[in-house]
Amino acid sequence: MAGGKSAGSDQGRISAFLDAQAAESGAARNTLLAYGRDLVDFAEWLSGRGADLTTASRENVEDYLSHCDAEGLSRATRARRLSSIRQFTRFALEENWREDDPAGRISGPGRARRLPKTLDRTEVQAMLDALPRLGRTEAERARNLVLVELIYATGMRVSELVSLPVDACRGDPALLLIRGKGGKERMVPLSGPARRALAAWLRLRDNAPAESPLGRLVAGRGGRWLFPAASKQGHMTRQAMNGLLTQLAIVAGVDPGRVSPHVIRHAFATHLLEGGADLRAIQTLLGHADLGTTEIYTHVLDARLRDLVLNHHPLASRPRNEAEE
Repeated sequence: MAGGKSAGSDQGRISAFLDAQAAESGAARNTLLAYGRDLVDFAEWLSGRGADLTTASRENVEDYLSHCDAEGLSRATRARRLSSIRQFTRFALEENWREDDPAGRISGPGRARRLPKTLDRTEVQAMLDALPRLGRTEAERARNLVLVELIYATGMRVSELVSLPVDACRGDPALLLIRGKGGKERMVPLSGPARRALAAWLRLRDNAPAESPLGRLVAGRGGRWLFPAASKQGHMTRQAMNGLLTQLAIVAGVDPGRVSPHVIRHAFATHLLEGGADLRAIQTLLGHADLGTTEIYTHVLDARLRDLVLNHHPLASRPRNEAEE
């Protein structure tokens, strides 16, 4: 597909790259628009220096980033432009448009390092322990339990959680098929507690009396969803899940300002990494297209490695010689 456009102008190459990103990577429309704007700007800058996207050198890329800095572009914008260039030069190498990747090893300006908000294990456990006290009926308590067990056991995005089709959850599955951003699918394993909570909720959901609120939801357009609700979509909303976690935090004695579905997702990833999980495995479980997105959790890995060296290296506890200071 892309090969037919490779011999043309930079505009043709950018178009081929964007086509490939849409078809093969499932990139969202806004992502494609950002790639296109960034690459067109870089190509125009190169044109004024007698180069193009197939001949640009590492020095060209670095000079372009310096130019963006001089233009007053923010660090986040410069980091995004470098990311766009990297994606393109990697693609150009794979398409044999180039024999090297000039942007692959450039560190660039980086983004301001913002560590994700998260919860420690005792706080998550306190919220799990508080679940039996949240809910007016047995069905509500069962639904609340499976919602929290699932989001913490899988790291799903809240939009993925509330829109789970009920048919995907039947048969006591050990794995759930999740449809994420851009329609991409991934498998996530379920913990024992999550599977038991899911089975208990399905029994209540499926056997709800026809005249009960839950029974009416299941009989209506909410019937296809694991968590039916009286919403436009027929399933529980993200706002409702946010509200549930706020209530749960209050009952558990956890600051509700620190709790949200996204924070639980971060807790899932952080606690896995603390336990020794591989970063790429976490990338797969979270549904991140780029490992760079998952690397926000490496502060946990850095701390663990530092503790490993300080506690286990044979020279870690050796008194320092004054001559070495």
